[in-house]
Amino acid sequence: MKIIHDPMLLRNNIKQFKTTGQEIVFIPTMGNLHDGHIALIKEGQKVASITVVSIFVNPMQFNNQADLKNYPRTLEADYKKLEAAGVDIVFVPSAEVIYPHGLETQTYIEVPVLSDVLEGKLRPGHFRGMSTIVTKLFNLVQPDHACFGEKDFQQLAIIKQMVKDMGMPINIIAVPIIRAENGLALSSRNSKLNAEQMQIAPLLARVMQQLAGDITQQTLNYDDSINKATQALEQGGFKPDAIDIVDAQTLQAVHSETKQAVILMAAYLGNTRLIDNKVVNL
Repeated sequence: MKIIHDPMLLRNNIKQFKTTGQEIVFIPTMGNLHDGHIALIKEGQKVASITVVSIFVNPMQFNNQADLKNYPRTLEADYKKLEAAGVDIVFVPSAEVIYPHGLETQTYIEVPVLSDVLEGKLRPGHFRGMSTIVTKLFNLVQPDHACFGEKDFQQLAIIKQMVKDMGMPINIIAVPIIRAENGLALSSRNSKLNAEQMQIAPLLARVMQQLAGDITQQTLNYDDSINKATQALEQGGFKPDAIDIVDAQTLQAVHSETKQAVILMAAYLGNTRLIDNKVVNL
């Protein structure tokens, strides 16, 4: 496994793989890797012989500087996991390498409509930063395939739209959420929970499952079900941030022609914001 920090060295290595006709799968991450990330890698290795993973905590997508500063960084442990998973290249650039002139004058990519709703409203600039860094990494790696988790449902929808709109010849592979035995969606943020909070955390998924059952029995007005879910989370020790039920294809309001809705959950447990989602057939 090669650990590369310099973009030109990365390009040279990619060129060598390309000249021998090998397909490349790419998994961009912010590190602090867990089994969910490894699942992305394993899925990608089914379709490509060369696996490239990036580790970069992207300052452009953090609107909270304290959140950026406190984001867990576990490089040495990450390297061991990636080597064990059979990764060929780990690209670990610095912020100075990615944004040599700073963020203020950096060209950016923005996907309209999909980036403006839901999480985009709650976290201004987040998806612009995400779209920009993913595009930049795509340009550097030139992958044939790229894997993203369905846990970040809105992010995945934005990336699919961006790749389509920009004519990028990249196959986007959506990988289902990996959960612990108790139902908790795996996340790097889980490491910030204390022992007591880890016992409470699976409630988010349980409430989501109950909400999913409720909406399949209802018309388009889900307010009562959302209120019930909000109360269940509050009683369990969460501080709900957002519970939305939208069309799974457009991320807009569910309507009479909607075939699939997606429940999007976000709630604080202490200072840690957890998210989850579930697609429901209507």
